[in-house]
Parts: sequence; C-alpha cells; structure tokens
Amino acid sequence: MKKTKSNNIEKLLRFPITWMLIGGIVLILVQGLLLVLMERVEGAVSLFFTLLLCIAAILLYKIIMKYVAQRPIPELSRQHAWMEAVRGVITGAFFIAVSTLTIVMLGGYSFQWAAAADPASILLRSLETALIAAVFEELLFRGLMLQAIQKLGGRWIALAITSLTFGAFHLGNPGATLWSAFAITLEAGVLLGAAFLWRRNLWFVIGLHFAWNALEGALGIPVSGLPAAGLFTVKTNGSAWLTGGDFGLEGSIVTVILGIVIAIPMLILAARKPPKNKE
Repeated sequence: MKKTKSNNIEKLLRFPITWMLIGGIVLILVQGLLLVLMERVEGAVSLFFTLLLCIAAILLYKIIMKYVAQRPIPELSRQHAWMEAVRGVITGAFFIAVSTLTIVMLGGYSFQWAAAADPASILLRSLETALIAAVFEELLFRGLMLQAIQKLGGRWIALAITSLTFGAFHLGNPGATLWSAFAITLEAGVLLGAAFLWRRNLWFVIGLHFAWNALEGALGIPVSGLPAAGLFTVKTNGSAWLTGGDFGLEGSIVTVILGIVIAIPMLILAARKPPKNKE
C-alpha cells in the first residue's frame, strides 16, 4: 500500500504540468527576493546580489528538473555554454541594432546624448535589469513551460502556447495594448522559442534576451513599456506603428517583421532536427 502511494506521488511529480508549476513558483519567489534587494542596495553590491541570485535560480532549476521531473538537463549543459551565450548575445545585439537603425533611417527615432547621464551607473543598471529578465524569463518560459507542453503536445503546440503566454505576460506593462502584446508574441515569443528549439539550450536564448534588453536600456528606449534612463534621450516622430509609441521598440512593426525574418531560418533548422522529446 505504501509502495503504491509512493509510486503515485512520484508519477504526479514527474507529470510535466506539476514540475512546471513547482519550478515556476520557486523562480517567481527568487525573482521577487532579488527585486526587493535591488531597491535597497546600489552599485557593486547590487550587481553581486544579481549575479548570486541568478546563479541560485539556475541551480534551483537544475534541482527541480533532476529530482522532481527526474529528467536530464541538456539545455544547461556546461559544454560550449560560453560559446552559445556569446552567439546569443551577438544575435540579440544585431536584432536590436538593425531594428533601431531602420527606425532612425525612416525618421522615427532621433537620439541626443543625455548630458546629465552617469555612463557607469546607467550601464550597470541596464546590465543588471537585462540579466534578471533574461535568466528568470527564459528559465520559466522556455526552460519549464515550453518543455513541459512539448512533452504533452509536441514542440509546435508548445511554441504557440508559450508565445501567446509570453505576449499576454507583458499586457500589464506601461503603455501596453493588444497590439503590443501581439507584437511581443511574434517578435519575442516566437523568436526566443525558435532559438531554443534550434539550439536546444538555454544559454543561447538567455544571451539573446540579455543583449536585447541591455542594448535597449542603454540607448534609453523603453524596454517593453518600462522606462529606461539610458545614455541618450530618445525622441519619437511619426506613427506609433513605426516607433512603437509609449511601449517602445517592441511595439514597432519594424521589430516585428525583423523578428519574424530572423525566426524563420531558426524554425526551419529546428524542423530538420528530430524532436527532443517523443511527440
């Protein structure tokens, strides 16, 4: 009787939705602690806590996957981790740089150096904020949610659901609209999901997400509607379809189109690989 009960508990814990929820709750609690600490400390101390709790989040993710889900964790393999992260950073920086330059060339953005800006402080805050978003959101959405749903319904259903959820997740941000949520679904949800399915590791996706947010913040462009005190003062001109309006770069049709263009070859390459989990 005890053995049967133990087996039932083990099966429940190994059920994808169970470990997805447990992992999600743990990550949200750790992220909440980190955000509270960041409000109370500054400079090097803030950076120390950011790095410490991001590492803790990755370790907790591994513990949940190993002991609750009882599955291997190739998505966080140490092999080529730095190389994959750097590739992701280059991809994310390229994406934001090209999107921004295109909007500038079309007359949508103009940049003026913020005379009162403290470059060191601004860059540090941009890097910290970007790292938190990249690590916690990718562990949650691509690490837990996408893989759990993939286990149950296949990778394409998982990509669709996580993309839509990721877009809806940003509806509460300042300046958010139904369009901005749809834009995030396509340019971020699909692109980041495609990157994960292609590379099959979180280091690449974390690097992409990190560079994306860090560059936006450093430039002074709102990050998904959240104001960023950057190195420049950004003035917008023309239609919100071009500039993204109050939501920032991610609300621009330019960014949506470029995100889809980058995602398409990733999806093609992902489709050529056999499914990671049995579908």
